[in-house]
Amino acid sequence: MTRPVSCEEWTVSSPGKIPPDVFNRHTPLVLRGLVSHWPAVQKTQGSIAQSAAYLLQYYQGTPLGLFFGPPEIRGRFFYNSDFTGFNFEKVAAQLDIILKKIDDVAQQAAPPAIFVGGTQLESCLPGFTDDNAPLALPKPNPLNGLWIGNQTRVAPHNDLPSNIACCVAGRRRFTLFPPEQLENLYVGPLDFTLSGQAISLVDINEPNIEKFPRYAEAQKKAIVAELSPGDAIFVPTLWWHQVEALSTFNILVNYWWRESPDYVDSPLKALKYALMTVGQLNTEEKRHWQHIFHHYLFADKATSSAHIPAHARGSLDKIDALLMRELRASLLEGLKR
Repeated sequence: MTRPVSCEEWTVSSPGKIPPDVFNRHTPLVLRGLVSHWPAVQKTQGSIAQSAAYLLQYYQGTPLGLFFGPPEIRGRFFYNSDFTGFNFEKVAAQLDIILKKIDDVAQQAAPPAIFVGGTQLESCLPGFTDDNAPLALPKPNPLNGLWIGNQTRVAPHNDLPSNIACCVAGRRRFTLFPPEQLENLYVGPLDFTLSGQAISLVDINEPNIEKFPRYAEAQKKAIVAELSPGDAIFVPTLWWHQVEALSTFNILVNYWWRESPDYVDSPLKALKYALMTVGQLNTEEKRHWQHIFHHYLFADKATSSAHIPAHARGSLDKIDALLMRELRASLLEGLKR
């Protein structure tokens, strides 16, 4: 079995300060001690009950989305055996009840899997970010998420935004793969997903190379990082990553942001629409459209538009918010069938 490469890491000189060079990177990076100054880190290193008391001082009672799986799944949230559903339940529960359940099962040799994922801090724990200063990122007001649970595993997936994930309590292991490993990760459905993102169908902790032979190539490119409380990791856009919570109680806070303007839609929408249109053509037509897409999207911009007067280029030029609204309205009108 190929041994993963350890992720590059820096120790920050001043907690809370992200070195500016981080945002020019295209590979993951561990930032040791980045949020070690947060009260949330300092006050959640005792018992689960003590950690719960810290979180609950901010909690206003909003039910949270909870993934709950039986002990047999060993913390790995996934599909059921025939891909008609999942191996866990999705329910809504109060945070105090969730935290008590995690505490109650902490000493069990084979506990159920308990996981709250991606809940926005502002809606779940108002006031948390006032006491635990958010990080200075390339774009103001990034999306943030709160992740709480016991020993659980989120399968390899990728995110459109870039991401800084901060380990508050417990330990986390990230296993990461470059975006170009898509073909070797045997990614599942785009529409029928566990929580929005398509995931790798390979159990990378116990890979079945006979069933997924190309994963052997992805395994050679794997990068692994382990975070302790106060550490963070920068995950660039579209890097595949599995996240494992290794302790009986874990808290992680993350921030997502995109370099593109807020009015730019997700390319995943374009991919799905292309599957509905170009994907239904015969092989020869697809080949022609492959050339057209390359010409207009991936080749030098001047190749497709320099010969057109600037005022007449429309969507072939830089698209501002006004033109984006016009193009979106035109597309929506065309979809009314």
